[in-house]
Amino acid sequence: MKLKIWQVDAFAAKPLEGNPAAIVPLESWLDAQMMQRIAGENNVSETAFFVQTAPGAYDLRWFTPKAEIDLCGHATLASAHVVLHLLDPDLKTVRFQTRSGELTVTRAPDGGGRMSLPADLATPYDGPSDAAARIGAALGVVAPHTLLRGQKFMAVWDDPGIIRGLAGPGAIAPVLEALGLWSLIVTAPGDRGYDFVSRFFSIGYGIPEDPVTGSAHCTLTPYWAKRLGKKVLKARQASPRGGDLLCTDAGDRTIIQGECALYLTGEIEV
Repeated sequence: MKLKIWQVDAFAAKPLEGNPAAIVPLESWLDAQMMQRIAGENNVSETAFFVQTAPGAYDLRWFTPKAEIDLCGHATLASAHVVLHLLDPDLKTVRFQTRSGELTVTRAPDGGGRMSLPADLATPYDGPSDAAARIGAALGVVAPHTLLRGQKFMAVWDDPGIIRGLAGPGAIAPVLEALGLWSLIVTAPGDRGYDFVSRFFSIGYGIPEDPVTGSAHCTLTPYWAKRLGKKVLKARQASPRGGDLLCTDAGDRTIIQGECALYLTGEIEV
């Protein structure tokens, strides 16, 4: 069996930046175990598979190297890039049906995409009182002043230099595991023209640090919109690869705009 594959760097103006996603269009669904094995072979943050259901409409699923997940922003944006620029270049908007409901991506005037995702309103974390100190120690920095939890767990500092200067996830994995958590967003107010900066660490999915995480900005955007008193925010995920996102707080939706760069075109044989 031969399958087409594209690798797209999402939230990137040129290849080798942003977050890579492998995109595999299908005529009908493969066995989930086969899709997982393909994702493991690709070994990028996420591999997206989609099946067309109607003109401009697709069912979409995402796999990390180790597991299928419920929501992935960057691979949704990358999937839309393949549809809008390679498969159906006359299309203006693509609709994806997913585990997280319908997600839409509209072609932006600059050639990027505007993606609508469900907002995630985080609330104060009510876990162990020493959680902040444990997180700071695991990352080798001072403790965050605020911990919040929604679909994702978030720690907030006031110094963007702390976020940019992190060597990586450090020893955060056992701390998160002990707290019963699977991921951590770290964030601070922005610098260098950005409204806020962030990074994203996870355990158990084969991606200790995700380069640019669209779904994390569903949590970040409502928080920073309220704190900064503005609806449209320029964000930087300050991972080693890095990526830029333009985020809009639209109530129960988060609108994320970004560019994509095609890195690879190929064919899978399985």
